[in-house]
Amino acid sequence: MPGPLLDCLRGERAESPPVWFMRQAGRYLPEYRALRADKGGFLDLVYDSEAACEVTLQPVRRFGFDGAILFSDILIVPHAMGQNLEFLAGEGPKLSPPLVEGELATLSADPSRYGPVYRTVRLCREQLAPDVTMLGFAGSPWTVATYMIAGEGSRDQQAARAMAYADPGKVEAIIGAIIDQTVGYLRGQIDAGAEAVQLFDSWAGSLAPDEFDRWVIEPNARIVAAIKDSHPDIPVIGFPKGAGEKLPRYAERTGVDAVGLDETLDPEWAHAALPKGMPVQGNLDPMLLLAGGDRLDRTIRHILSALADRPHVFNLGHGIDRHTPIAHVEHALSVLRDWQR
Repeated sequence: MPGPLLDCLRGERAESPPVWFMRQAGRYLPEYRALRADKGGFLDLVYDSEAACEVTLQPVRRFGFDGAILFSDILIVPHAMGQNLEFLAGEGPKLSPPLVEGELATLSADPSRYGPVYRTVRLCREQLAPDVTMLGFAGSPWTVATYMIAGEGSRDQQAARAMAYADPGKVEAIIGAIIDQTVGYLRGQIDAGAEAVQLFDSWAGSLAPDEFDRWVIEPNARIVAAIKDSHPDIPVIGFPKGAGEKLPRYAERTGVDAVGLDETLDPEWAHAALPKGMPVQGNLDPMLLLAGGDRLDRTIRHILSALADRPHVFNLGHGIDRHTPIAHVEHALSVLRDWQR
C-alpha cells in the first residue's frame, strides 16, 4: 500500500506532512559510524549491498521517517562511465582523468558498477514496512558534469562553467552521455523497488539564466520524459539547489512531479510562485537543525504554515550536517508531528 510520502508526491495533502531528511543516513548517527569503521572506505560501503542497505534503514528505524533514501553517491554514474573514483580523507571525491583535459571517448565504461546499487534497493524494499517509501536518486547532469570536468568538487564550478562558454559542444557531449546513463540507472533503481526518485542538482545555482536553461532545465526535462515514458506512475522530485527565481521555470518546464526548496528560499514566496497544487519538499536550514533552540521550533511552524495549502514533504534545505545532535532531530520531528493544518 502506498504510504503518506508517496501519496503526497502524487498530489495528496495530509494533515501532518510526511517527512524525510536529505543525508538522513550518515555520519551524525553512531550506528553509521560504527558500521563505517568496520567496513572501511566510503566507496567500499556503497558497493557492499548488505551494508548499504543497513545504512539506508538505520534512520528509518531510529526516527520513523516516511521515506528511506538509498545510501549511495551521485558519482557512481561517472564511475560506471569509466572515470576512476576515490574518496580521500579530508579532500572529498576525486575523479580521474578530469575531462577538462581528457576526452570522454577515452573512458572505458563498466556498467556492472550499477549492480550492487540495484541490489541495495531490492534489499531495502524487502525489509521496509509497506507504508515507508523507498527513494532512489541520481545526480542531475550539470552537477555530475562539473565533477567529471574538474575531477573534483569546487566552490564556483569554474572549469565546467568556462568550458560551457568556450567549448559548448564538448560539454553537450558530456551532458548527453550523462543523460543516457542516468536514465538507465534510474530505471534500474525503479525496477529494483524504488517508488520515487530524486534528481540532485547541487550546483545549479552557479549558472547564469540562459545557461541554467541549457544545462539544467533541458537535460532534466529529457530525463524526466524518459522516466515517464517507461515508468509513468513513478514520481520524480527535482532539486535544483540555488535556483532562486529560476525555480518556477524549472518546475514548469522539466516535467518533475515535485520540487525541492533549498534553505535560501522563502516558503511563502515559493508557494505563491510555483504551479498551484504542485508538491514541494523542504526547506529547513540544516544549520538551524544543528543549532537548535526556540528559533528551530518557530521556523518549522512557519514552513508548515506557509506551505499548508499544497502537498508538502517536510525536509531540510540540503543535507543534514554530520555534527547535528540526535536530540535536535528528535525534537524537530516532535514539533512537526504535533502540528496540524
